[in-house]
Amino acid sequence: MNAPTTDQLPVVVVGAGPIGLAAAARLIERGLEPLVLEAGPSAGTAVRAWSHVRLFSPWAEVSDPAAEKLLAPTGWVRPDGTAYPTGGDWAEHYLQPLADVLGDKVRYGATVTGVARAGRDRIVDSGRDEQPFTVHIQFADGREELLAARAVIDASGTWSTPSPMGADGLPALGEKTAADRISYQVPDLGDPAVRARYAGKRTAVIGSGASAFTALAYLADLAKEEKGTHAAWILRRGIGASTYGGGEADELPARGALGLRAKAAVEAGHASAITGFRTQAVEREGDRLVLVAEDGRRLDPVDEVIVLTGFRPDLSFLSELRLGLDERLQAPTALAPLIDPNVHSCGTVYPHGVNELSHPEKGVYLVGMKSYGRAPTFLAMTGYEQVRSIAAALAGDQEAAERVELTLPETGVCGGAGLFDDPDAAQSSEGGGCCAAPATLQIGIGAPATTSGGC
Repeated sequence: MNAPTTDQLPVVVVGAGPIGLAAAARLIERGLEPLVLEAGPSAGTAVRAWSHVRLFSPWAEVSDPAAEKLLAPTGWVRPDGTAYPTGGDWAEHYLQPLADVLGDKVRYGATVTGVARAGRDRIVDSGRDEQPFTVHIQFADGREELLAARAVIDASGTWSTPSPMGADGLPALGEKTAADRISYQVPDLGDPAVRARYAGKRTAVIGSGASAFTALAYLADLAKEEKGTHAAWILRRGIGASTYGGGEADELPARGALGLRAKAAVEAGHASAITGFRTQAVEREGDRLVLVAEDGRRLDPVDEVIVLTGFRPDLSFLSELRLGLDERLQAPTALAPLIDPNVHSCGTVYPHGVNELSHPEKGVYLVGMKSYGRAPTFLAMTGYEQVRSIAAALAGDQEAAERVELTLPETGVCGGAGLFDDPDAAQSSEGGGCCAAPATLQIGIGAPATTSGGC
C-alpha cells in the first residue's frame, strides 16, 4: 500500500477546548480532516477546572457559527442567548455536545509530548517543507504513539502553566516548598472541602485582573457567613481610577459588576489592599506564611495564598519546530506588537488571522489563548476568527483567509503586566481612561464581545 501524501493526512488540533473544537468545525466546513487530541478525559477539560466561574458574556456570544451548523442536525438548541453560562455550563451544554458530534475525530487522554518534521530536527534545512509533521503522543496508560499530520493547530491554551507569585516572573523564594498553602485558581467555595480551607482564615490574593476580582468577591461573601474570614489583596501598583475596571460604564456589564463587587469587598472591610508590593519570598511562621517584598516589607501572616498573576504558554513540546515568537510576550512576532502591554497602555488589538499567526515553520499555528503568549487580553471570538482564517488558508482559499471578518476596536490592555507598576502613578491617574468604557467586539454583522475563561 502506498503511503498517503501529505495532503491526505489529517490536520492535528491540540486541545478540545472552545478554540480547538471550533478549529475542527472550520476544517470540516472546508472539506479537511481534523484530528483533535485532548490530554484530559473530556471536552473542555481546562474549562471544567473553573466550572464554578461565570463568564462575562451571554450564551449568544460564546459559540462558533461553524460549530452551531454541526450541532443543528442533532437537535441541539443554544441555551437562552441572554443567560450567562458558567464554565461548567459551557462545557456541558456546548463543548461536550460538539465533541460528541465530531466523534472519533476527537481522542481523549492523548497528551502531545512533541511535534517535529518527519526525519528532520530543527537544524536540518534539506527538504524540510515537503515533510509531514510527526506528532508524538502519550496516553494515560503510558502507551506512546506517533502520528503524521499535514498541519498542526496548537489550541492547548495556557491553563496548565500559571504564572508564579514572584515579581521577577520566577517563583518567589520558598514558593515551591509552601505549595500546600498556595493555589493558582479561583476557589470553588461551593465545594465543602475548599470552603473549609478558607473559612475563618486570612488569605492573600495576589493579582489585579478579573480572576483576582472574582476571588475577592467570593471571599467577601464567605466573610459575611464565616467570622474571621479576610482577604489581603496584594497589588504591585497602587489604587487608581481604573483599578476596578470599567464599573457601570463597562460595555460588558457582568465584568463591570465584578469589579464593583471587588471594590465593595475592600470598602466593607472584608478585604484590605496592600499596594506597591512586589513579592520576593514566602517564609514559614509556624503554620502560617509571611510574604516578603523586594523592598523588605513583610506582611502580617496569612493562612493561605491565592496566586492569580496570569498564565504563560507551554512551548516545551514544540522545541523541534522553528517558531517565530516575540522575545517578551512569547506570541507570534507579527501579532505581538498589536497586543504588547509594553507598548499599549490602552491598546488597539487589530483584526488578525493566518498572516499574523504564521511561523518560519510552515503549517504550524498557535491559536487561542496560546497565541497571545503572556498578554492578558485574549477574547474568545478572536480565537474563532483565527481558526476560520487558518482553515481557509489550509484549504487554499487565500482570499478568504486574508479577508477581515472581525472588528476589534480599542480593548483593555490598560495596566498590562508589561508595564512597571508605579503605586504613585496609579494614585494620580485620571478618572476612567480609555478602558472605562471598553468598546465591543464585532464579528461579521455585529455580534457583541466575549471573553474566554470568565475573563
